[in-house]
Formats: sequence, C-alpha cells, structure tokens
Amino acid sequence: MTDVPVDNTASARTSAPEGLTDAEEEELRSELAKVEEEIGTLRQVLAAKERHCGELKRKLGLTTFDGLKQNLSKSWHDVQGSNAYMKTSEKLGEWNEKVTQSELYKKTQETLSQAGQKTSAALSNVGSVISRKLGDMRNSTTFKSFEDRVGTIKSKVVGGRENSTDPQSPTGSGDKPPQDNAPF
Repeated sequence: MTDVPVDNTASARTSAPEGLTDAEEEELRSELAKVEEEIGTLRQVLAAKERHCGELKRKLGLTTFDGLKQNLSKSWHDVQGSNAYMKTSEKLGEWNEKVTQSELYKKTQETLSQAGQKTSAALSNVGSVISRKLGDMRNSTTFKSFEDRVGTIKSKVVGGRENSTDPQSPTGSGDKPPQDNAPF
C-alpha cells in the first residue's frame, strides 16, 4: 500500500469507533482517502469520455433527439418486460374477458349493432330518394328549358369570340364541330 495523506482535522473531530485500534482506524482512513481519490479520477475520466462521445455523435450527425428516442424506446421495452406490467396486463385481460362475457355487454353490443344497421338502411334510402328526385328534376320540362337557354347563351358567347363567317354557326367554322371549352 502506498501512503496517502489523510486529513488530520477529520480524525481530530471524531473519536475512533469502539472496537477499532488506532492502527485499524488509520488503515480505514487511508483506504477511504484512496477510494475518494479514485472516485474523483473516475469522474474526470467519465467527463472526458462523455465529451468524446458527444464529439463522435456530432460528427456522425446524431442529434440529441435521436438519443432521446432510443432511450425512450429502450425504457418502454424494459417497462413491457417488467413484472408489474405483466401482472397489470394479465389483470386487464381478465377484466376484459369478464366484461365481454357479461349479459349487459352482449345486449348493448346487439342493440348498437341493430341501430347501426337501421341507420345504414335509412341513409341508403335517403340517398336513393335524393338520386331519384335529381333524376326527375333533370328530366322535367323546366330543367330542359333552362338547359336549352344555357346552351344558347354558351353558343352565343363562344360564337362571339371567334371570327364567324356563318352567323348561324356558333363557332363560325363551317362543318367543324364546336369545341367545348366553356365550363357549362
């Protein structure tokens, strides 16, 4: 063993515990000083290693967020493997089984299923009625008259844009069919 200076003020403040000789106390104090010195050295080494690790991560483009994400993932994995998580999961599974097997749950599920089916049928009927009414409206004489007027206005607008040689032709192109570029 190498001699390490011991703080004599500490020994002056406290008396030797009962059952220890002065030599044993001196040896324990010497060992304590060595251990404290090793702890200080290890802290310095750890700080240097952490700085080096940070530099390497920076050079590799790894961010703090990546490290946090990895730590959270590992922690979640550890939680899932814990005894408490397993017991809780098992208990919740038992409760789920009891609830889903109860008569009240079955009746509620059946009622909601029937309500969903009736709602679906009603919405389907509404859609059919609307479709039929729109079809009827499109085939009505009022709509046909409106459609004809829009067509006439369209032909006048498109015909007015081009140099027409035939005043009756909406496009003025003679035998060519008109191009349908208007939004109507």
